[in-house]
Amino acid sequence: MARKVLFIVNDPVAPAGLLGEAFADNGFDVETFEVVPWDRVDDPAVEVTFPDAAGYRVIVPLGARWPVYDDALRRSWVGAEIRLLHDAHRQGVAVLGVCFGGQLLAAAHGGSVTRSTAPELGWCDLDTDDPALVPPGPWFQWHFDRWTLPPGATEISRNPQASQAFLLGRNLALQFHPELDRALLLRWIADDRDRDIETLDIDEGELITRTAELEDSARHRVHRLVRGFIARVGGR
Repeated sequence: MARKVLFIVNDPVAPAGLLGEAFADNGFDVETFEVVPWDRVDDPAVEVTFPDAAGYRVIVPLGARWPVYDDALRRSWVGAEIRLLHDAHRQGVAVLGVCFGGQLLAAAHGGSVTRSTAPELGWCDLDTDDPALVPPGPWFQWHFDRWTLPPGATEISRNPQASQAFLLGRNLALQFHPELDRALLLRWIADDRDRDIETLDIDEGELITRTAELEDSARHRVHRLVRGFIARVGGR
């Protein structure tokens, strides 16, 4: 099988970013599959037929602005994407879930996803039991939900606000956003319809400056994470 990775772009404002770059630099053919188009952002319960998991070595479900537990979405594409992740697990295809994608992995394998009492937005440190796989950061966060671990999962990273990474078979779930660089942050700020930055009393200018300062080191950490993932989880 060719070394192909499928990035599932659930939200049009959440592309592969630095993760796509890192997988390409490690010899993977990068493909993307878009779920909710721009003209359905306000009505996202679209019907989707996902590609066959067996065609890929790695699948990367990315972030989204909507909750995994939204009933209308569970009846449409979120339910279908969870079935895709089940198929990937059964077929031995590696999955790297990012934020919403990590929450999908938790839900797919018997965990739960709920509203968090401690949302995170900005660059955050975390504790890691496996720095060769998940370097300690800082990593960028933008989430209002969090998971509980699925049965059989091993948590490998956390901070006081939430579980930050777990391993389950050939699945690695991340709560943070390794894909983010300054350009992507500016897109997210421009699309902050719910005024999350204002709600959490974040200084927008400081956030942009901090992201620019960390961009080179973040790119290095992303490449370390992807190399570790390929070697330990998705390298067959």
